[in-house]
Amino acid sequence: MLDPLNPPAHPPNRLICPGVARRLPRLLIGWAVVLMVLLIPVTAAQAFSVESLPDQPPVAHVLDQAEVLSRASRTEIDNQLEILTADRVDARLITVNHLDYGLSLDQLGEQLLGRWSPAGGSDSPSLLLLLIDSQTKATAIVASPKLERQLPLDLLRSTARTTMAAPLRAGDRYRQASLDALSRLTSVLRGSDDPGEPLIDTVTAPVSTVPTMEETRDSNAFTWVVVLLVVGTVVPMLTWWVFSR
Repeated sequence: MLDPLNPPAHPPNRLICPGVARRLPRLLIGWAVVLMVLLIPVTAAQAFSVESLPDQPPVAHVLDQAEVLSRASRTEIDNQLEILTADRVDARLITVNHLDYGLSLDQLGEQLLGRWSPAGGSDSPSLLLLLIDSQTKATAIVASPKLERQLPLDLLRSTARTTMAAPLRAGDRYRQASLDALSRLTSVLRGSDDPGEPLIDTVTAPVSTVPTMEETRDSNAFTWVVVLLVVGTVVPMLTWWVFSR
């Protein structure tokens, strides 16, 4: 029994049961494992790869996986892509929001070319893919080898890196980026000259009216200031001296 007159220096801790205290580390480890198991599939599901798309090209020519286009914009772009079917070109636009680790848009496009290219002969349509990563604002355009003569690799890279990228840098204009790229590529496919890269507006600094240090040093303004100060001081003194006599 405890002596009420002489209580122990360290009273026993009754807040945590000894059995619970022994099981606490294992409980914490268990909860940590459960959280990891729950979070890992969510992270993996967000990553986009070629397996995220069907084995065959879908009916719609616009695959807005990133959901950055309105319904009206998707319809307008889909109509422009459909026009190229008259030129034996199966053109498609794909937007993604988070690529799988280590995967670039160009690599995704090349993988889709191998996955979606028709198995037919020379009469089968050629595949043309326009890709946009909404997270990094990256763009890429890839085409079947049969289009290499009409759409050289330099033209595809220039269209992706300038024609498509400029509207995205100007304010996430995904519709404009897609239509501008299609307009340029369609013009070349129809035999016209390449319209070229878009003109980038350059900000010109306004002309300053403040003289520079060199201009101030070369001017005689300082001399005139000294002369005026001398005249303003000497003339009143001479006037006072003459009239005070």
